[in-house]
Amino acid sequence: MPRKPRIEFPGAVYHVMSRGDHGELIFRDEPDRIRFLETFEEACEKTGWRVHAYVLMPNHYHLLLETPQANLVVGMKWFQGTYTQRFNSRHRLRGHLLQGRYKAVMVESEDDYFAVLSTYIHLNPVRARLVKVRSGEKLRSFRWSSFPAYVTGRRPKWLEVERVLSATGAGEDNGPGRRRYAAYLESRAIEVELKGRASKGLEAEWRKLRRGWCLGEDSFRDQLLEGMGQVLRGKRRDSLDGEGVRARRGREADGQLQRALKALGWSEGEVVAGRKGTARKQLLAWWLRSRTVVGRRWIAERLGMGHDSRVTWAVDAVRRAKSGDVARWRKRLERAWNE
Repeated sequence: MPRKPRIEFPGAVYHVMSRGDHGELIFRDEPDRIRFLETFEEACEKTGWRVHAYVLMPNHYHLLLETPQANLVVGMKWFQGTYTQRFNSRHRLRGHLLQGRYKAVMVESEDDYFAVLSTYIHLNPVRARLVKVRSGEKLRSFRWSSFPAYVTGRRPKWLEVERVLSATGAGEDNGPGRRRYAAYLESRAIEVELKGRASKGLEAEWRKLRRGWCLGEDSFRDQLLEGMGQVLRGKRRDSLDGEGVRARRGREADGQLQRALKALGWSEGEVVAGRKGTARKQLLAWWLRSRTVVGRRWIAERLGMGHDSRVTWAVDAVRRAKSGDVARWRKRLERAWNE
C-alpha cells in the first residue's frame, strides 16, 4: 500500500506516536529510557524542534511536537534510526525495534487542541495503570513524561511549557501556574481511575486523537488537503522521499555551515582549501553533525576532508577538547546557537 505523504511546513504541530514491533517493549529498563531522551535531545538540537509534551510507555511513546522548520521527516528518520541502533547495540540485537512507520497526526495550533492533547499524553500512565492514584500515588511520580518537569520547573531546554499552561488555564510559567497545572492534572487522573476510563467528555475528545490524520476544525483540514494536493501534483513518489529530502537536508546543512562561518569570522574558501584534518574543519564537521541530519559523506565532501571516516574522528576530537583553540571556537558556536 502506498504511503501517504507527510505534510510539512514551518511551524507545523504534530502528535507523533510509535509502537514497538509486534507490540514488544522499546524500553527494557531505566538506561533505555535515559538513552531515548538523550537521543531525542540530540534530534531537537539538530532540527530546532519544540516539544510541548511527551510520555514514554513500555512499548510506545507519544510526543506533542512543533517544527519551526519543515523537517519532521528527516528528523524522525535520524531519531528513530539512531535510537534503534543504540538499543540494539546495548542489548546485542539486530533488526527492527519500532513497528512500521510512526504515526504523525497534524494538530491545529489552537489552545483547545493543545489542552486536549497534552492532557491525553500526560494521563497515559494512569490509563495503563502504571500510576494508581487511589493507592496514594501521584501522577508526578511517573518520571518518564514531561509532567514532572511542568510541576518542578526543572526541565530540558527543548521542552516548552508556556503554551500548554496557557491552554489549560493554569496561567504563567511560575510557582502558582505550575501548582494550578499540577492540581488540574492530578484531578483528571483521579477522574480517569475512579471511572475505570475517562469521563464521557474526555473520552469524546480523546476519540478524535486516536482516529484520522489531523486534529482541528474543518477549515484546517481543508487547508491541509490543499497542501497535500500541491505536494503530490506533478511529482513522483520517489521525488518526495528521495531527491527532495536530500536536497532539503543539503540546504539546511549549508545554512548551518554559513551560520558557523559567520560566527567565527572565517572564509569558506580558505577553510575548504586547507589540509584535510585541520582543526577548523574538525570543528565545522562537529557543528554539522550536531546541528543537522546530513550524512558523513556530505560533510566530508563539502569541507574537503577526504574519506568520511575523518568526520567521525573529527567529532570525537572536538568533543574531547577541553582547552585550546578548538574548545574556544566550540564555545563561540554554542553561544551563537543560543542567541
